[in-house]
Amino acid sequence: MRRGAHRRDGRRRRPRAVKFLAGSVVRSVWRKARKAVLDEHEYSSPVGKRVYDLRHTCLTTWLNNGVPPAQVAAWAGNSVSVLLATYTRCITGQLTELQGRIEEPQRLPAVPAAVKGPSENFGKFSGKPAAESRSKPASAGLAPSPPGAVPAPPKPSRRVR
Repeated sequence: MRRGAHRRDGRRRRPRAVKFLAGSVVRSVWRKARKAVLDEHEYSSPVGKRVYDLRHTCLTTWLNNGVPPAQVAAWAGNSVSVLLATYTRCITGQLTELQGRIEEPQRLPAVPAAVKGPSENFGKFSGKPAAESRSKPASAGLAPSPPGAVPAPPKPSRRVR
């Protein structure tokens, strides 16, 4: 027996408190726990194969649920650049929502239902049908143009010095 392993009264000394479990112990317990709670198909899948996979699942879930990457990085103890380099390909299901957030401020307000025709309301206010209320070229002091004539372009104005 190792020297100092027993007390003077013959009892064995208790080992010092262990702060961390060995990785092999954690993996063994994790494997047994997965086998106990998952059906055969889930157990054989890679989901949750390692304890560390839970971290990835958690971070991916936060990002997919819209938590800002800066906040997720702070909670995970990573920088935003490391977080996005690792998890960008895992972020899914937000495209429709993001497109809606981009389009919504640019959306025009709804147009009220169109009135059946401009002439229906026109007579209520002027007392004349719409065609009669329009000014004719002759009444505006202009000579009527012959049918099929193309109007001349306006002349440039001359500057007087």
